[in-house]
Amino acid sequence: MVCESQVSELAPIKRVMRLMGNRFELTVITDDLEYAETCFDAAVAEIQRIEALLTTFNENSQTAAINRMSGIAPVVVDPEVFQLIQRANRISELTQGAFDLSYGSVDKRFWNFDIHMTSLPDPLTAKTSVRLINYRNIMLDAADGTVFLKEKGMRIGFGGIGKGYAAECAKRVLVDMGIKSGIVNAAGDLSAWGYQSNGAPWTIGIADPDSKQHPFSSFAITDMAVATSGNYEKYATINGKKYSHTIDPKTGFPVSGIKSVTIISPNAEIADAMATPVMIMGIKHGLHLINQIRGVHAIIIDDADRLYTSQHIKLTF
Repeated sequence: MVCESQVSELAPIKRVMRLMGNRFELTVITDDLEYAETCFDAAVAEIQRIEALLTTFNENSQTAAINRMSGIAPVVVDPEVFQLIQRANRISELTQGAFDLSYGSVDKRFWNFDIHMTSLPDPLTAKTSVRLINYRNIMLDAADGTVFLKEKGMRIGFGGIGKGYAAECAKRVLVDMGIKSGIVNAAGDLSAWGYQSNGAPWTIGIADPDSKQHPFSSFAITDMAVATSGNYEKYATINGKKYSHTIDPKTGFPVSGIKSVTIISPNAEIADAMATPVMIMGIKHGLHLINQIRGVHAIIIDDADRLYTSQHIKLTF
């Protein structure tokens, strides 16, 4: 994802840092540099707070506690975490399991997606590697505020929704502090609001999957979020065919045929969560689903560089 700002009277103020294991870039339009830094500090603190809740790399996080107690006992979590899992499970239902928080249960021994991966496992082995992925086994008890993973060895992870959620929360902090225009870009999952100081909307570039520093196309947005999922950063080429690092939870095999999926939505959490399942569902079924969701749009680039879009999108090439 490439974010472009047109030259204007008031230059955007930016801060770039590494958070949640990814590159975050915060951009605001204001004439008060000192206050911008104060706002950046608050937004960063919010992202760090969310990371502490959702990370699987810290045994003290609530996510780690849920995973540790899989098949053993329910875990009490904060209402914020409980509600995020509730929303994630609704997306799982909507996408017929193509999105699934329990994706963390995949057996990674068969999937390294590098130059050393020269063959795919047999169908039975592939299916076995994803046997614990099942959002229906994420048991939620609203009365007690608990989460229980029904099967021993199950794991949840927020890699498919966490960055978008963090971007949305950081945006809310900045808006509440009076920032009327800006962008929170969480490694390509971004939320933009307001306008540039010349009155123009923000111009968002869709990265070329074969050269991610150069935009494939672009469009103008305000008060919208964008997220992209692609096979151009981590993949394996086997017998001349490119396989994404994204695994289809139904078959256990990696996805092929699509280079990238970009989702445009009013909410960064939704955009982030919908990008990967559309890639898994494929062009026909993915676009059919997106066309049924009000306010959500998709741009798909296949392996032959053909471009497909959902209804009512205007792109600039």
